[in-house]
Amino acid sequence: MSRITETVKHLIILNVIFYIGSQIVGSQAYELFALYFPKNEHFHFWQLVSHMFMHDSQGITHILFNMLGLWMFGSPLEQILGRNRFLFFYFSAGIGAALIHTFVNYYQFNDAYQSMLGAGFSDNEIIQFAKTGSYRSDLPVAQDVLKDLYTTFNTPAVGASGALYGILVAFGMMFPNTSLFLMFIPIPIKAKYFIPGLILMDLYAGFTGSSIFGSGIAHFAHIGGALFGFLMMWYWKKNSFNDKRWY
Repeated sequence: MSRITETVKHLIILNVIFYIGSQIVGSQAYELFALYFPKNEHFHFWQLVSHMFMHDSQGITHILFNMLGLWMFGSPLEQILGRNRFLFFYFSAGIGAALIHTFVNYYQFNDAYQSMLGAGFSDNEIIQFAKTGSYRSDLPVAQDVLKDLYTTFNTPAVGASGALYGILVAFGMMFPNTSLFLMFIPIPIKAKYFIPGLILMDLYAGFTGSSIFGSGIAHFAHIGGALFGFLMMWYWKKNSFNDKRWY
């Protein structure tokens, strides 16, 4: 492991502070800072950023793995990019992840919304169902449609995983031949194979609903962070990577 850099250290400290604070405050912290669906009453524009500092309240594993990844892959990246460019990269990847996640959620919500309209529900009845979970059982609608709409509307996204996926992609582009170890597989795999493989697994899980990574994972947020991370690193490497004005 490389030594921890100053910006990465401060980001980890902020994440830990938010985690401890959310444990103390409880659900009110998540209503303010987790990323909600835009039509939900708890949605606020700052959640596009603040969700990156919130983590699952049910255990320490989520924040532990994200912060370990931030340390391992973020520190060598900051050493190359410099503080300011690294911060810009980190937040851009995180916001990009939030935007892609929200776009996919909106598509899923609208698809379920149109299905319920076709089954005979009114606009008010659908919104009421999204808020309360109660609906007219006399109208024919598939249970998976109801679940998709209710879950999309009410489930917030939390975590630094989107930004971390951007960092992973950038690390793979800068250190493609570095050997990494996949958990439970004690075989070194080069970053240029490991990281694309991880992203492909997320794509598969996102489109199929597979629980290959476990339940409650925002796979398209991962994809969004990876996409924005790739685009930024590709642009910088091609055009202005050696420009020192960002430091």
